[in-house]
Amino acid sequence: MSLLTSLGRIDGINKQVMIFSSHDEGQETIEDRSYQAAKHRIHQLIVDGMTPDEQKVLSAASNDSHQIDEVIQKYCQQVIDNEAFAVPRGYIPQLVVDIRDEMLGLGPIQSLLNDESVTEVMVNGPQKVFAERLGKVELTDVKFHDNAHLMNIIERILTPLGRRIDEASPLVDARLEDGSRVNIIIPPLSLVGPALTIRKFSKKPLTVDNLISFGTIDAKMAKFLQACVKARVNILVSGGTGSGKTTTLNVISSFIPEAERIVTIEDAAELRLQQENLVILESRPANIEGEGQITIRDLVRNALRMRPDRIIVGEVRSGEALDMLQAMNTGHDGSLTTAHANSPRDALSRLETMVLMSGLELPVRAIREQISSAIDLVIQQSRMKDGSRKITHVTEVQHMEGNTITTQDIFRYEQTGFDDNGKPIGHFVPTGLQPSFMDKFELNGIELPENFFMPESGIRESYRRSAL
Repeated sequence: MSLLTSLGRIDGINKQVMIFSSHDEGQETIEDRSYQAAKHRIHQLIVDGMTPDEQKVLSAASNDSHQIDEVIQKYCQQVIDNEAFAVPRGYIPQLVVDIRDEMLGLGPIQSLLNDESVTEVMVNGPQKVFAERLGKVELTDVKFHDNAHLMNIIERILTPLGRRIDEASPLVDARLEDGSRVNIIIPPLSLVGPALTIRKFSKKPLTVDNLISFGTIDAKMAKFLQACVKARVNILVSGGTGSGKTTTLNVISSFIPEAERIVTIEDAAELRLQQENLVILESRPANIEGEGQITIRDLVRNALRMRPDRIIVGEVRSGEALDMLQAMNTGHDGSLTTAHANSPRDALSRLETMVLMSGLELPVRAIREQISSAIDLVIQQSRMKDGSRKITHVTEVQHMEGNTITTQDIFRYEQTGFDDNGKPIGHFVPTGLQPSFMDKFELNGIELPENFFMPESGIRESYRRSAL
């Protein structure tokens, strides 16, 4: 899509500016309407009067923000000179920012995406935009003009990816240029208008040291997980929505040695691995004729022919769980994936259900045997009351006893209370149980200190009581 076309399609470039916003039942003030009207006229003036040189400056490929602002400011000044009472001159800097965001960014929500303290942006129709900031969700002053304005921004997200959204296909998963996850659902499925959810990813990939400093994990658990990845242990990261599964998967995948070939498979590419020998695969929805769909299952099967050392599936949701388990059971040790579940035990039950969704009529015992032999470790992650994330269980999947898969906790998080600010207080505890896959550590030359899995004397009795 050309710049001129893109600009021309945005008829309602209306962002609720905090300076002008009214908190009284969402009513617009006279200043609001004047500001929006002036912005619309400036935008139209740019579309109609832009010279070829200015168009080049305003192109998305331009990195000179100072030149871009100069061009926009020229047209702002022109409108205000001709219409003395349009808006006060002091608002020209805000006009420049807003119009730049409309032309080259994602309109009203661009300021939220630029805010590093914001981790998630949730648009519930054009008039209600929520943001998660420091673990707390709050209603912002940002607004779209109407559904058409919001749909223009949605199309701007989807067009570079070759994805589409319309009444025939009213929901889609996508991603931004920086890898941030995007989900969109529109009417008739959404009754509040188009709903847009963006889960932002940190511009700088997080490391295990970051997780330790955030309190998601402690140093001993981190050392154990690093050893597990290097020893080619098959790992499932489970947790609820927004618990940080993908972030943890990104971090632990950084422990994979550079010499190994990795194939990642996702609905929308979000993982950001740093290794050189990396192939990134992304599923594809059906086209407008209902043809050409490539599913996660298709990609997992194809990955087996690509000579991978490791296969990483961003998330298993249905029948691809069977293909993932078979890959883990046929020589692709050290593979990683995530799934939604509330506990390690629930994660295994969900895997069983997802295998049944593959359409194959397999005996339940056969499925459980596949799971117990494929998955070595479950990392359970939870979102706490204050919005922080914790790895609450590191659980080994052992073997079958009768028709039941046996498990044992290697580490767990014990919460002891809350501080004055409502933050959870607790500590990470090794349970004293040694995993049965220690032979993999020995085969890969990985050594852990003696008594590594023993809890410290001060918390050993606490854990013993909680386990009873």
